[in-house]
Amino acid sequence: MAEEIINRVNQSGLTQIDLEDLRIPGDRVFIDIKEQLFQGIALREKDFREFIASNDWSSYAGKHVAVGCSEDAIIPTWAYMLLGVQLTPFAKTLVFGNLADLEKTLFEQTLSKINPEDFQDAKIVIKGCSKESVPTDAYLKITQLLQPVAKSLFYGEPCSTVPLYKRKS
Repeated sequence: MAEEIINRVNQSGLTQIDLEDLRIPGDRVFIDIKEQLFQGIALREKDFREFIASNDWSSYAGKHVAVGCSEDAIIPTWAYMLLGVQLTPFAKTLVFGNLADLEKTLFEQTLSKINPEDFQDAKIVIKGCSKESVPTDAYLKITQLLQPVAKSLFYGEPCSTVPLYKRKS
């Protein structure tokens, strides 16, 4: 007679957290000021104000937007502020930096809504593989958030994990 197959993962009492599930949906856009630099090195106020006035900022409605400059140039703070004035009525999220900075900010927003007490004494697996990119910073933040309350933390998949932390009894 065949031996019964027992799913030990299901019986383990592990709580799996997939950070990909916490990813805020929506388009991500980077506005690069480098396109507005005069001779690739300086931003001229008159030209920049013309750029601001001539754009249809409503095209950023509901999007997550990062503003920055990919060139090594000194950009005055007021330039970012002018962009902020135009984008604030439309953009769902607005950050200074690049798309990686934007993604970190979005994950910080999501992780700040987690109540660590919901995971008191839990054995937690932080899922390691995802289709969408999850910033390494999000893994660090979730670890900091849950370590004080979790019984144990693992990284990977429930069937193959890397132990990270186990509270001493």
